[in-house]
Amino acid sequence: MPTKINTVSVLGLGAMGHAFATNIIKNNFTLKVWNRSEEKGKDLVEKGATLASTPAQAVEGSQVVILMLADADSTVEVIKQTIDALAEQAIVVQMGTIGVEATEQLNKYLKENRPDIGFIDAPVSGTKKPAEMAQIAILASGDRALQSQIEPVFAAISKGSHWLGDVGAGSAMKLVVNSWLIGLVQSLAESHCLAKQLGFSPETLWSVLEGGPLAAPYAKTKLEMIEEGRYPPQMQLKWALKDATLAAKAGGEAQMPNLHSITALWQAAVDAGLGDKDLSVIAQYLEKQ
Repeated sequence: MPTKINTVSVLGLGAMGHAFATNIIKNNFTLKVWNRSEEKGKDLVEKGATLASTPAQAVEGSQVVILMLADADSTVEVIKQTIDALAEQAIVVQMGTIGVEATEQLNKYLKENRPDIGFIDAPVSGTKKPAEMAQIAILASGDRALQSQIEPVFAAISKGSHWLGDVGAGSAMKLVVNSWLIGLVQSLAESHCLAKQLGFSPETLWSVLEGGPLAAPYAKTKLEMIEEGRYPPQMQLKWALKDATLAAKAGGEAQMPNLHSITALWQAAVDAGLGDKDLSVIAQYLEKQ
């Protein structure tokens, strides 16, 4: 019989990691958390979590360790700090967007240094609000023998998981999904600019799309932000740029010319000081050009 999971650690309490941690507590798991800035974990302590001061302290005794960190370098750094503190037979679940190559290197490092540890590559499709509502989709890959053990944790934070193959397949699919998402936001921003030049508001644009095959709910959310001129981050532009860059590198310029152009444009917007705002702020940036 698979071991029942009772104890979970979440390392990285950005928008997504914090949402995961909150939902894990709601589902009655024992939770330990860590973040570089402890401030982000204080409200979780009030809900019952234990806030650790180091990554190593955060993983001690936990059966599942979720990594939701900003990039590949941060993820590798934290794993190296925790490698000796991981509980025997623990499962490490890498849920950040760090790319296929870094994911495979992380898997290799764990196999060489802690062969008793299970590893699941499990980035997610979704942003802050869906994560808070446990409505993201998990793109999982790795040892399917671990699936039954990890599913109660996945059920606490998501609407479902897709098991896609060996380690790296989840991260590969995340690049594909991000390519679609990034193209959608860029196209939406440009369509808004054209609509504005021709005398139409974002509300009018959505009224034409609504109810038809082009009416993606995600687009409605972004158009509402654009109309209000406020961009509270569901996904910060700087992290969307990081994801776009990973996808563009994986695909190559010959087959993905649009994505390569977008990364250059979004880099300019980040350099202009818009990196901490929602990625839909690219519409505002284009309007000012």
